[in-house]
Amino acid sequence: MVGKNIQIATVGGGCFWCTEAVFQEVKGVKQVLSGYSGGNVPGRPTYREICSGLTGHAEVVKITFDADIISYKDILLIFMTTHDPTTLNQQGADRGTQYRSVIYYHNKNQKETAALLLIELAQYYNNPIVTEISEAMTFYEAEKEHQDFYKNNPSFGYCSFVIDPKLAKLRKLHADKLKA
Repeated sequence: MVGKNIQIATVGGGCFWCTEAVFQEVKGVKQVLSGYSGGNVPGRPTYREICSGLTGHAEVVKITFDADIISYKDILLIFMTTHDPTTLNQQGADRGTQYRSVIYYHNKNQKETAALLLIELAQYYNNPIVTEISEAMTFYEAEKEHQDFYKNNPSFGYCSFVIDPKLAKLRKLHADKLKA
C-alpha cells in the first residue's frame, strides 16, 4: 500500500457486516477486514463458535487507513456515531458479548485518543457510553463469506433493514469524509 502514514484501527460495533460497510465508504480507508478479537479460548475461532458467545471474542473490523487523509480520531468518531455505544453487549436485535462495542487500541496514542473521545461524546447520549477500550489482541480474519458482505449481498434482508440505515446516517453526519 502506498502511503507513509498507514495505520491500523480495530473496532467492534455489533455485527461486523455493518461496521465493514460503513468504513468501506470512508476516504483514506485502504482496507477493511471483518474478523474476531478479544477472545479467551485458544486457536482460531469460527463464526459458529463466536455466535455461541462462549469464546469471548467480539465481531470486529480491522481498518487499514492513511492517517494523512483521515485521522484516527475521525475513524473513531465515525465508529461511535454509526452504532449505539450505550447498549451493553447488544446492537439492535443482535445480543451477546460478541456484539459488544469495543475499541482495540494498538498504541498509547490510540488509547489516549479513544479515552478522550468517549469523554467528549458522553454529553450527546442519554445513556452512559459502555464502549470497552482494550489493548489490541490477536485478530482472526473471518471466513471468506463474511468479507465484503454488504457489497456482495445488498438485497439480503439484514442489509436492507440494518445496514442501509447506518449508511444513511454515515452519509448525513460525515459526508465530508466519504470517498468520491
